[in-house]
Amino acid sequence: MIKFLSLPFYIKFACTLISIVILGYLAKIGDTILVPFILGLLLALLLVPVSNFFERKLKLPRTVAGIITVLLFFGIVGYGFYMLASQLSMIKDDWPAFKEQIMAGIQNLQAWVSDRFGVMHSEQMDILNKTATKSLDSGTLILGTALLSLSSLFILLVFTFLYTFFLLIYRSHIVRFLLLLNKQEHHEVVMDVVTQIQYVVKKYLIGLLLQMLIVSTLVFASLSIIGVKYSLLLAIITGVFNVLPYVGIFTSILIIALLTFATSSFTHVLIVISVLILIHLIDSNFIVPKVVGSKVKVNSLFAMMAIIVGEMLWGISGMFLAIPILAICKIIMDRVKELKAWGFLLGEEDNKGSTYMSILKTISPKKN
Repeated sequence: MIKFLSLPFYIKFACTLISIVILGYLAKIGDTILVPFILGLLLALLLVPVSNFFERKLKLPRTVAGIITVLLFFGIVGYGFYMLASQLSMIKDDWPAFKEQIMAGIQNLQAWVSDRFGVMHSEQMDILNKTATKSLDSGTLILGTALLSLSSLFILLVFTFLYTFFLLIYRSHIVRFLLLLNKQEHHEVVMDVVTQIQYVVKKYLIGLLLQMLIVSTLVFASLSIIGVKYSLLLAIITGVFNVLPYVGIFTSILIIALLTFATSSFTHVLIVISVLILIHLIDSNFIVPKVVGSKVKVNSLFAMMAIIVGEMLWGISGMFLAIPILAICKIIMDRVKELKAWGFLLGEEDNKGSTYMSILKTISPKKN
């Protein structure tokens, strides 16, 4: 009879920490492969029903159905970016007015600094000239970084497209591999995990799209009532940036405040900032819990930690992928006996106000 060695807790804990560090290091150095692969996996899970429609209803081969599905999806996304770019091109017509308004604001700021701190205009200009010279010296580095970012974005889109297509084609093959990897008595659990992951990811991404639409509509209506120029463009920018949890809304507030300041008065800027903060509160307290949060049962503490770790590993892409990856991990942990405690830790609090004994009864096995 085989006896398994029972290790002390501190050894198990040390092994867990070492494993986390190794996985984090591999995730960091393998971002070029992992980020587009995970994005492709999420999009493939979202597009499975569309591909099934082409295969079953129209009797198309899986390869043809996959090509049509992926091209259709990326075509819609590309058209959305084209509409956004066309809205952005309208700003160039008012660039002289932007420049005049900004210069007037700078002059007012210089006068305030001179009156408040006694720094003369000539001294302020000397400081600005020195700063501009340093910025010009580093201009080549900034330009190279920007070009590198554009090339990385292009590579990301290309590989995401390819991964989405191949995962759609080989989805059944991958499921069979997972079944072969596990014992027959675990096949039901494996299929449950696959089904739940597909359901949660699909609902989460659809919820994000609905959130973008609702937030964009609220911002467009508010800015139109206030009388802010380019309200449609600013609403679209807010909806897109709002996909990034906690960070996107503040970035969009900054952009909208600058554009509003360039086309309107400072009073309008304060009103716009107040309205955007109010919309953010409505979004975080009502829209997200009902539309997005109800699909992903992950508590806010670990969601925030996942977003921070995702940004440290993969930047903006990691912030977007953090929540669905955490949700997938929770689904797996909830169905693996040894990991159920961790799945419970990642989940929401379902027993608010419950006593210790009542909670203990819910997690303890019943005795016959």
